[in-house]
Amino acid sequence: MDNLSTAATDDGAIETRGIEPVPDHERRGRVRELFPTWVAANISVLLLTMGAALVVFNKLNFWQVLIVAACAAVASFGMVGLLSVSGKWGGAPGATLSRATFGVRGNLFPGAILWIARFGWETINAVTGAYAVLTVLDLLFGVKSNTALIVVTLVGFVACTFLVSGMGRKALSVCNTWSTYLFGVFSVLVLGYLIATVHWSEVFSKPAGTTAMMIAGIGTIAAGGISWVPTGPDFTRYLPHATSGRKIAGVTVSGAALVMVPMVLMGGVMAVASPGLAEASDPVAFLGDLLPTWLAVPYLLTAIVGMMLINSLSMYSAGFTAQTMGVKLPRATAVSINAVISLIGGLMLMLVAKSFLGSFITFLILLAVSFSAWIGVYAVDMWRRRSRAVRYDAAALMDTGRSSRYWYVGGFCWQAMVSWVVALLLGLAFTKCDWFSGPFSGTPIGEYGLAWAATIVISGVIMAVLPAPRENAPAAPEEASAVTAERVTV
Repeated sequence: MDNLSTAATDDGAIETRGIEPVPDHERRGRVRELFPTWVAANISVLLLTMGAALVVFNKLNFWQVLIVAACAAVASFGMVGLLSVSGKWGGAPGATLSRATFGVRGNLFPGAILWIARFGWETINAVTGAYAVLTVLDLLFGVKSNTALIVVTLVGFVACTFLVSGMGRKALSVCNTWSTYLFGVFSVLVLGYLIATVHWSEVFSKPAGTTAMMIAGIGTIAAGGISWVPTGPDFTRYLPHATSGRKIAGVTVSGAALVMVPMVLMGGVMAVASPGLAEASDPVAFLGDLLPTWLAVPYLLTAIVGMMLINSLSMYSAGFTAQTMGVKLPRATAVSINAVISLIGGLMLMLVAKSFLGSFITFLILLAVSFSAWIGVYAVDMWRRRSRAVRYDAAALMDTGRSSRYWYVGGFCWQAMVSWVVALLLGLAFTKCDWFSGPFSGTPIGEYGLAWAATIVISGVIMAVLPAPRENAPAAPEEASAVTAERVTV
């Protein structure tokens, strides 16, 4: 049995529970708590840069940017919301629940890929947060960036992120709520300033781009949301069994869209006034040029808090992934591994890399494909479990030995592993980015930037066509999961 399955509660400010499923009597969460979580998960000025890229590189106009942002929010966080339902079914993090999908040993392979990809995401956010701090120091005190200051700001940002993420779900929920209020107020002020100062005749006179570039733009914007899909259950595992799955999906999408759509749109509008925005080596400094200091500074400060929370949410879930993969450490200690790696990667990106945006867009493309192979397999497995009385066996999720219900064949669910491997390889074959072009990248799927969508479809179809996996019989009736409550329509 997993040695982290000790009793733990969530009553204090510091969460001590690891990956073990949450018992029924501790399921006191509310769906409304998800709203500030997914708002906070998108408070990043990178969305402004991505919106500008839609105008500068994809050649889209105002209305096309609006459509792209809305479609990306619904597509990506729609998947987050739907697959988050498994969290309230099983009461465990997504990385742990996927043991039931891939097998207790097979789960280590997609888990490793997702863990590595999350390092990259945390690094990108840490770098952006550090750049925001540097911009505030320049605006307020005229302090210019240098190597020593870059190191200090990045270390400080990562350290604060680590402290918040180590506190757990309740602390994150409180921080997310207040961050949502503050960022909302200043976003409205920025929007009002843009409405009053932007030359709207130039914005609306811009010609429309091609449909191909719109579709490719949806994939780029959606990539950030797609990366949250495997961790969605982490934030719903404290919800009671009777919680509506539709409400979980609805609150998730609405929380994310509330930030994604206006920020991407604002980035597109800003690009008309400052076309160099999308190509700047520093993804934050442009705000000091486009906004007055009295507005840029508080807006950046709230954005810094938001990006810190994004990384805190990511590190919170990454700690569960590390534990699921067999790292014999408490969750807060496991989180520190991510903090160190994001610090090292951030220093490389800020001090060595020549192009931030180029590295960022390439990373997003690869991120979407790597997560998409997992999504298709997991979604089909969820669909098969929807009508079961026992959807997930809590004891079996924590049992990594041969007695586990999810041992399958040698610890591997071969149907899930085949589906995942084939989809991942084909997805990369359709991928085209700065670092490489796959052999099928010249096809319409590659040209339209749909490698991520193709990966989801391929993995899901293969998983659905192959024979349904047969779980091992539970060792004893008393070990059956407490997760046998009423069925809830999703």
